[in-house]
Amino acid sequence: MLPPPPKAHGLLDGKVTLVTAAAGAGIGYATARRCAEEGATIVLSDRHERRLAAAADALTDLTGVRPLAVPCDVTSEPQVLALFDAVAEAHGRLDVVVNNAGLGGTAELAGMTDEQWHAVLDVTLNGTMRCTRAALRQMYAQGSGVIVNNASVVGWRAQRGQAHYAAAKAGVMALTRCVALEAAEHGVRVNAVAPSLAVHPFLAKVTGEELLAELAAREAFGRSAEPWEVANVIVFLASDYSSYMTGEVVSVSSQHP
Repeated sequence: MLPPPPKAHGLLDGKVTLVTAAAGAGIGYATARRCAEEGATIVLSDRHERRLAAAADALTDLTGVRPLAVPCDVTSEPQVLALFDAVAEAHGRLDVVVNNAGLGGTAELAGMTDEQWHAVLDVTLNGTMRCTRAALRQMYAQGSGVIVNNASVVGWRAQRGQAHYAAAKAGVMALTRCVALEAAEHGVRVNAVAPSLAVHPFLAKVTGEELLAELAAREAFGRSAEPWEVANVIVFLASDYSSYMTGEVVSVSSQHP
C-alpha cells in the first residue's frame, strides 16, 4: 500500500539548492519540489529548455516564488561552469547540489557501439564529476555545503543490457566515496542515493510492461518507488539531520548487497 507523502518540516529552510536534470516527471523534479516544500531556495537545471520552463512554472505555482532556471548540458564543461556562475551571481552562495543527470539505455556489450558506451558514461559519470567539481570549488570557498549524487542499485547488482549504465553508476558510487574524504576537511559532505525502480510517465513509455513488472516484483514491497519517495531520502541527506554522514551510498531499494 502506498503511503501518503510526508508533511514538510522546514528541513532545508533558506538553503540554496541546485538540482540537475530537474525537468520532467521523474526523480529530478520530485526532488526539486520536495526541497522547495522543505523551505529551500531552488535552482533548476536541465538541457531541455521547454520542459525546464514548465518545471519552473509548476514550482512557481506551488511556492509563489519563481526559481532560477538555467539550461545546462552536463556533458559541456563551459555550460556547467556557466550554471554555477549563475547560481553564485543570483544567490551569493550554494548550499546543496543534487546531481541527478543520467542517461540510460539497453544494449548488450557484444553489440554495443563506442558511441552508446560513451554517451551513457559522459552524462551519468562524467556529468556528475563535472558538476561535483564545480560545486566543490564554490563550497570550499564558503566552508560548507552538501552534495547528493543519484546512483543506482545496478551499480551493485548485475542486469543484462546494462553494462554501460551499471559501470557509470558504480563509478558514481566510487566518486562519491573518494570525494567525500577530500571534502570533509572543508566542511562539505558528499553522499549518494541508489534507487532501483521509480516509475514515472516517461519511464513507463520507454520501458516494456513486462520488465517493469519483473523489476517491481524483486522489491520487498512488491512495487516500484514513487519519485517522491526517493526525493525524501535525498532531502534527508541534504539536511542537517545527516550532519555526520559522508561517503555513504544509501539504497532506496531492498536490492543491495
